[in-house]
Amino acid sequence: MDYRKKTVVASVAGLTLEGMDIMFISFAMTMIISEFKIDLATGGLISSITNVGMLLGGIIFGILADKFGRVKVFTYTIILFAIGTALTGLATSIGQIYLFRFIAGIGAGGEYGIGMALVAEAWPKNKQGRASSYVSVGAQYGVILAALLSAIILPTLGWRALFFVGVIPVIFAFIVRKNLDESPEWLAAQKNTKVSKIAEKSKLAQLFKTPRTAMTTISLMIMATVQIAGYNGLMIWLPSMLQKSQGLSVSGSAIWTISTAVGMIIGMLTFGLFLDRFGAKRTFGLFLIASACAVFLYSYATGSIGVLVGGAIVGFFSNGMFAGYGALIGSLYPVQIRSTATNTIFNIGRAIGGFSPILVGYILQNYDIKVAMLYLAGLYCISFIVMLMLKKDDVGNVSKTI
Repeated sequence: MDYRKKTVVASVAGLTLEGMDIMFISFAMTMIISEFKIDLATGGLISSITNVGMLLGGIIFGILADKFGRVKVFTYTIILFAIGTALTGLATSIGQIYLFRFIAGIGAGGEYGIGMALVAEAWPKNKQGRASSYVSVGAQYGVILAALLSAIILPTLGWRALFFVGVIPVIFAFIVRKNLDESPEWLAAQKNTKVSKIAEKSKLAQLFKTPRTAMTTISLMIMATVQIAGYNGLMIWLPSMLQKSQGLSVSGSAIWTISTAVGMIIGMLTFGLFLDRFGAKRTFGLFLIASACAVFLYSYATGSIGVLVGGAIVGFFSNGMFAGYGALIGSLYPVQIRSTATNTIFNIGRAIGGFSPILVGYILQNYDIKVAMLYLAGLYCISFIVMLMLKKDDVGNVSKTI
């Protein structure tokens, strides 16, 4: 297997394990709430604390990966979120759950940007979109894997056994460390005296070193926030929305979830191909406008066929864009701060966008599904306007990115 394929396989596997780890909480939440006798709000804090850990881990490990190497730090992030996950199964109080999920979040937050940086540095510019899409699909694989493991383990062995599966990524980390060489582009940058001096400066400060760079960084943070806010708002609340508005059963909601996930996977792979062929500005513009329209029109969907097909279309456009952020951010920043930029930008999006379900829940409680969908559609319109502010000069010498 050549180096390019190895970077994709390692990054896909890493994101799959991260997605699996995050979804374990969702599937085990009912049992955890019951055992520790906590209310829903207290249980909901588990995800919030995990997101805070991701933000912190994204910044720390992004900086470390730019300084000490992608592969070395990548394996440490995997080991850390594996340890945090396994320890969760040993928790004897909700406070310990918070602590261990925070540790897992730190590891998971670092993994995404490093994997994306590896891929960006291994693949030629005209194929980075599709390579990024291959990696992004890994998160959906993780959701499916978590669902299958939960169905097998939870009814028989309980929620603690589910988290003990978290030790498996440690084995994967050692395999990666043994079989994947360090990024050639990063190694070359380390030998470049000029680049090395730049790399010694504060990584975070370099994301805002000029007004143009600061504007680019802030714009990408807004776009990442919208991406996560839209996804969370849709996936957490739409099943219950549809149960109420369309009279769907729980099993019907599960079928909807699968249909939407399939649409997301196809959307990601399509987005990657479009990104390489038409460039970021056209591709993001198309998907953002289509997402706004699809989400708003979906509030008028009726009947089982309309709900399933509409869900797949919404998933295709709204989460298809997830595939492009790794390639886009990676192309806008030089090698010496690439992991820092990718992790910081996307994990800030995760942290802020993670609050979207709270606002959607408030809207649903006081208004109706059409207002909620109008809010989500508005988010994509905001992202579209921000995307237009990115200039071609922001990309430097990278061709066909904007």
